[in-house]
Amino acid sequence: MNTPKLPGSGGENYVPYSERKGNESIVYFTRDLSAEGLRKIVARVSGEITGKVAIKLHTGEQYGPNILPHEWVEQLIKHDFPEATIVETNTFYEGDRDTTEKHRETLKVNGWTFCPVDITDEHGTTMLPIKGGKWFTEMSVGASLPSYDSLLVLTHFKGHTMGGFGGSNKNIGIGCADGKIGKKMIHQAEGSDNMWSIAMEELMERISESTKATIDYFGRHIAYVDVMRNMSVDCDCAGCAAEKVVTPNIGIVASTDILAADNACMDLVYALGTEDGAALRERIESRHGHRQLSYMKELGMGNNRYMMIDIDNGDARVEPKDCVSHVVPFVELPIVARRREEALARMAALEIK
Repeated sequence: MNTPKLPGSGGENYVPYSERKGNESIVYFTRDLSAEGLRKIVARVSGEITGKVAIKLHTGEQYGPNILPHEWVEQLIKHDFPEATIVETNTFYEGDRDTTEKHRETLKVNGWTFCPVDITDEHGTTMLPIKGGKWFTEMSVGASLPSYDSLLVLTHFKGHTMGGFGGSNKNIGIGCADGKIGKKMIHQAEGSDNMWSIAMEELMERISESTKATIDYFGRHIAYVDVMRNMSVDCDCAGCAAEKVVTPNIGIVASTDILAADNACMDLVYALGTEDGAALRERIESRHGHRQLSYMKELGMGNNRYMMIDIDNGDARVEPKDCVSHVVPFVELPIVARRREEALARMAALEIK
């Protein structure tokens, strides 16, 4: 008789640093939200990013107002990884990127034209093993993902409609799983007609197991960078329909430990003032997103304790509260607001037709 698989619990609860146990990893932090700031912090964690380099990022739905600035990534690739390739996968849901043809057009619209972009499931899929998983023994990813020697995970940290938050774990767990098999394995219960039938703790665990397949494959040749700007409570998958940003910009976090990187971002969100972080904290807690972190810990994917190194101030060790002391209320740039309104108008016109 098979023992039923049951998800863990407690995903609605933030675990303070004082209650965590285990070793500490190194996490770097900068307040410099610019192309130069990105280059500086990536340099701290890219020592093992060698050979044929893939850069995994969320290229976004068309005209998405919150995606990473393509100009920043262009400068990073031009100066530091001139032979690198951006890697993506098609989406499970219907939208601007659910087919390769539509995805290629969206890449052009959003400015991802300065280097090769490999839609890794364009020509099929492959399976990567998962060691110690509860829900899976393997995960379906784009067929070309294993052709790379190193992976730089460049993440726009923000909220997420189902995952609570999207950090490095979500960027890999959902973003490397292929569009039609892997993402279905994560999101849709077997035999269900509802493509979003898996949620809460079980979804967080499935995302994390999917991530483990990829990070185990790349081993030490992987690094994680979380950019904490334009943090809507919605993912970049929502495009222009994402909730307007109300959380202050914070900075950039980087580590060679995925759990330390994502947990540091979480600690920074919780270090914000009551009003500043309220919307994002509510989104994370209501979706039980903290289970992403606790399950990564259970799977041995990293440490939830860390030393935060402030690269803006002589590599001093700092606490999250120190790193958010500079924040100011978020103000949407006029050009971004205009683009949002234009894109929403285009979407409304298409619906009318």
